Amino acid sequence: MTMGEPTSSLVLPVILRPIFSQLERRDVGAAQSLRSAILKSEQNNPGFCYDLVSTIVRRADLNVNLNEAVLRLQGNITEADLNEYRLTRTEEPFQELNRKSVALKVILSRIPDEINDRKTFLETIKEIASAIKKLLDVVNEIGSFIPGVTGKQAVEQRKKEFVKYSKKFSTTLKEYFKEGQPNAVFISALFLIRQTNQIMLTVKSKCE
Repeated sequence: MTMGEPTSSLVLPVILRPIFSQLERRDVGAAQSLRSAILKSEQNNPGFCYDLVSTIVRRADLNVNLNEAVLRLQGNITEADLNEYRLTRTEEPFQELNRKSVALKVILSRIPDEINDRKTFLETIKEIASAIKKLLDVVNEIGSFIPGVTGKQAVEQRKKEFVKYSKKFSTTLKEYFKEGQPNAVFISALFLIRQTNQIMLTVKSKCE
């Protein structure tokens, strides 16, 4: 998998961070040492976490589609593991963006369970479209809180990227109903999750 694909960037927050949190309940020191070592390896070698997990899966001889697995697990992320993408400002638009970003990711995480039930999946697609619109509306509202031209431009760029991947998601869905390739839908949904995270990180860096 290339670094241009979203699973590489989501293995750390979706799979490994929850594991670190569980380990901390047993041995804080060991968990923090492991977390630090893996974070450093990922920073120095982007894609390290993906390679680590895929190697474990392969050696365990597990029949796992990592795109599907990461998408499913996104819906199980706890509040504690969401801190990286959570805004701390108390104004309502920032808290609403927290809620809308989580809501979109949770709906997307349902895709693997619902994609084979056409009627249910069509309803889920409507929910996703509504969640995308609501998230974009809140991002527009937050624009007035962002200081400086550079900050506003950075958030606007993230919004444009998000819209681009939203359109790609729509195109992928049309292709799925013609060709029946669910993995392409999983990847496209993961791109949307990654871009949602990028919006949150950019707003956070410019406003907090």
